Amino acid sequence: MSKRSWALFAATLVSIIYGVTFTIAKDVMPKYVDAFGFIVMRVGGSVVLFWLISFFGPKEKIAKEDFPRIIAAAFFGVAFNMLTFFKGLSYTSPIMGAVLMVTTPMIVLVLSAFIMKERMENRKVLGIILGLAGTITLILYGKSLVNATNASLGNLLVFVNAVSYGFYLIIVKKLMDKYNAFTFVKWIYTFGFLMVLPFGWNEFQAIDFANLPTDIFWKIGFVVVFSTFLTYLLNLVSMRELKPTTVAVFIYLQPLFATIFAVSLGKDDLSLVKLISAILIFIGVYLVTQKASPNSSKGGEKTN
Repeated sequence: MSKRSWALFAATLVSIIYGVTFTIAKDVMPKYVDAFGFIVMRVGGSVVLFWLISFFGPKEKIAKEDFPRIIAAAFFGVAFNMLTFFKGLSYTSPIMGAVLMVTTPMIVLVLSAFIMKERMENRKVLGIILGLAGTITLILYGKSLVNATNASLGNLLVFVNAVSYGFYLIIVKKLMDKYNAFTFVKWIYTFGFLMVLPFGWNEFQAIDFANLPTDIFWKIGFVVVFSTFLTYLLNLVSMRELKPTTVAVFIYLQPLFATIFAVSLGKDDLSLVKLISAILIFIGVYLVTQKASPNSSKGGEKTN
């Protein structure tokens, strides 16, 4: 398997894990753990895992001038990203939250054009539009907007989260080009943990660990180990070979895999609209992830 193929596989695996996470995390919040308390456990547990695994990685020293970029990545990719998403999701409905999350590829495309001077290829724009159309159809069809205590504020926070993650994908790209992922990801999460701790400490202390059901412990562990630790490593691996716009478009696959997971549990059913939506999503991802031709102007993916 080539490096590019492995990067695409890693990005797809991240979408599968996140798709499953929507169902698992909702079983934990807010009945057993409030949003910010969950984030403290999620980031804190990941910090420990990243530091442990770093001892087995390459020994590289981070230049002092790169720490401001690492701190910025921690803010946009961990602290601000998670705090706004979890709090926004607690105010709005999961459906609207998912709709707003899939604006991330659009945001990254625009940010990359302005910040990284990437050319907006017509093929990628078409792929993003098709993927967006398929995703919105998939997550809206047959659903009702319920359990939204403050939809306007919640939708705003989730959209801010999408913008924050877009900045993170662009900021971390230069670190990926310079260092091995194991060298700096531990620092991103360490700074991120220090940032989220003041917001979530009280909610973390309020968790009644003694009376948490066993399955809730397992679900918390899944979110920490797979949905956070593993997915961030896989995202960094994929970003070494792919542009931020390509990595971001895989967000479109998350609601698709979430639906597949729900159907497998008997909590949803298949329909013609859902199948058509899935086709649009896959076509969109295909268009965005194709390498630019050798004769095209610069701005394509790395070739291997």
